[in-house]
Amino acid sequence: MISGGDEIDEKDDGCEPDWFPEPVEIPITDELDLHTFRPQEVKDLIGDYLEACLEKGIFSVRIIHGKGTGKLKKRVGAILANHRLVEDYWDAPPEAGGWGATRVRLRKGGE
Repeated sequence: MISGGDEIDEKDDGCEPDWFPEPVEIPITDELDLHTFRPQEVKDLIGDYLEACLEKGIFSVRIIHGKGTGKLKKRVGAILANHRLVEDYWDAPPEAGGWGATRVRLRKGGE
């Protein structure tokens, strides 16, 4: 309930938090979990992640997309199929997530 003295910031629609003034850096490891990212971020995120892995000398990675409906898995596969740094990719073995994760081998030469 809003009382007479409360002010409403009409620019604040509650959708965009302003408590993250700068991008958050995530550590680059051989695993990327997409659960915390929005679907529209995935394409650029995967590209940036693969580039960063190559720079760190990481050539084998696991991308966790979850099982769900399979929509994100298909999107990840489409991105990897057309990415210049990807040599090969396949479903992770059962102990590493099965069809809820994808293993990726990067080209060691970078292209």
